Amino acid sequence: MDAFTTHTGTAAPLRRSNVDTDQIIPAVYLKRITRTGFADGLFEAWRTNEPDFVLNRPEYTGASVLVAGPDFGTGSSREHAVWALMDGGFRVVISSRFADIFRNNSTKAGLLTVLLPQSDVEALWAAVEADPTTAVTVDLQAKQVTYSLGGGQSVTVPFDIDDYTRWRLLEGLDDVGLTERHLTDVDEFEAGRPAWLPKALPVG
Repeated sequence: MDAFTTHTGTAAPLRRSNVDTDQIIPAVYLKRITRTGFADGLFEAWRTNEPDFVLNRPEYTGASVLVAGPDFGTGSSREHAVWALMDGGFRVVISSRFADIFRNNSTKAGLLTVLLPQSDVEALWAAVEADPTTAVTVDLQAKQVTYSLGGGQSVTVPFDIDDYTRWRLLEGLDDVGLTERHLTDVDEFEAGRPAWLPKALPVG
């Protein structure tokens, strides 16, 4: 996966709480066997049935930071929810509370989930609603979110993330990438196995 260091983009304010994974990507889309091509299913019910849904509004076209309400990503543990968000152009989701499994799936795929106090989420909502062109910078190195209030003023809010998850994101390491860091050890192990035992062969 791609490494994440710093990302700057516009933000979409999703003023909804308890957004579950079925709302993020309906189950009908789970029949696909790839990890891409899910953008058309992202929030499909809301985008279809609510003309004024935030992602239908032209001023939020191209947003790459989603600012969501509390309890984002609840429900089933489908990884497709993360893939749909990433296919939809999002690199960061900010919320005051995430479902644990969703957050774990996100960080393993390279989607940064940023936990902020609800008061900071609401302040960010207000800023991007007042000016949808507001640039939001998420710096994983410095562990902070920065955005402008106009008139030369800016707001910087720190966030916490565990060191191991931060390291994996900075290095761009998913589970496969972590394993590939030990390919020499794997080869040495295979070389010492009796010939009659199965071997791990490279893809042909």
